[in-house]
Amino acid sequence: MSGDTHPEGPRQLRKGRAKASDPAALEEFALRPDPADPRLTERVAGVDQDGRAVETAVVVERPLTLFLNGQEIVTMMTIGDYPDYLAVGYLLNQNMLHPEDVIESIDVDEELEVVVVRTERQTNYEEKLKKKVRTSGCAQGTVFGDLMEKFETVKLPAEAVLKTSWLVTLSKKINAVPSLYLEAGAIHGCVLCEGDRPLLYMEDVGRHNAVDKIAGYMLLHGIGPEDKIFYTTGRLTSEMVIKTVQMGIPILVSRSGFTAWGVELAKQAGLTLVGRAKGKRFVALAGAERLMFDHDPEALEDEDPRHQRKSGRADDAA
Repeated sequence: MSGDTHPEGPRQLRKGRAKASDPAALEEFALRPDPADPRLTERVAGVDQDGRAVETAVVVERPLTLFLNGQEIVTMMTIGDYPDYLAVGYLLNQNMLHPEDVIESIDVDEELEVVVVRTERQTNYEEKLKKKVRTSGCAQGTVFGDLMEKFETVKLPAEAVLKTSWLVTLSKKINAVPSLYLEAGAIHGCVLCEGDRPLLYMEDVGRHNAVDKIAGYMLLHGIGPEDKIFYTTGRLTSEMVIKTVQMGIPILVSRSGFTAWGVELAKQAGLTLVGRAKGKRFVALAGAERLMFDHDPEALEDEDPRHQRKSGRADDAA
C-alpha cells in the first residue's frame, strides 16, 4: 500500500491517539476544496438548448473501498480527496471506531482504490454489517442498526451560543470562497465553524461523505466539538442530525430545509437546528435557546444574488 496523498502533497499518516490542537491557531478555511485539482473535475463536451456545442466541467466520482483491519466494510462513491479523513470519520460515525482507539496506520492505494485503517484493538463487525439501513443522503449513504444507541447517550453542551450576526458573516464567507460547486456543481459542502470563522470546508458527491471527512479530521487532530457550529449546504435530514450529535457539535445550520424526523431528533438531543439560513434570514426549529440576537436584521441588506447559488427549493430536494 502506498502512503496517502492529498492535493496539498504527501503527508505523514498518524499513529497513536490524536493529540489536542488549538482551533484558534487554525486559519480561516485551513482546509477547503481545491477547484484547480485536476483529479476532481473533468471537461465534457455536449450541446446546449440551442444545439450549440458546449464544454463544461463535471465532478469526477470514484469508488473507494474501506477496510478496517482485515475486514471489508463498505465501498463509497467519493471525489477521492482526503481518503484518510473520510475513512476515519466514516468508521467513527458508524461506531466502528472509538475515540480512544489507537490507530496504528492508515494506508491508501489510489490505483486499487482502497483505504485500510488498522487499529491496536481487534475488531469484527460481521454481524453489524448485516443491519445496514439506507439513508436519505445522496450517493447511497448507509447507517447501521445500532447507530441510535450512541445518539441517545450524547449530551450536548447547553452553554454553547449562536450569535445571529455570525450566521450572516458565515454565509458571506462560505459562499464567496472558491469551491467545486462553483466550478462544476453536483456536489455538497460541509463546513466546521467556530464563531464567525469557517475552519474546515469539505465537499463531496454525498453530504454524508463531507461530514465524515470533517469528523475524521477532528479526531486525528484532536479538535473538540463543544463550541463548534456545523454548516451544511444540504437538507437537515435525520442522518445529518444524527451525525452532528454523535460528533458532539451543539449547533447545525443549513441553507436548505428540514425533514420532520430531523427536527424531532434534534429536539430529542437538544441540538440547535437552523435552516433556510440565507443572508439575514433563517428559521430555527429546535434549540432556539442558544440563539443570541445581537443585530437588527432590518438594518441589513438581503443576500447578494451572486451568492444565492445554494438557495431555493431546488436545494430542499437535493
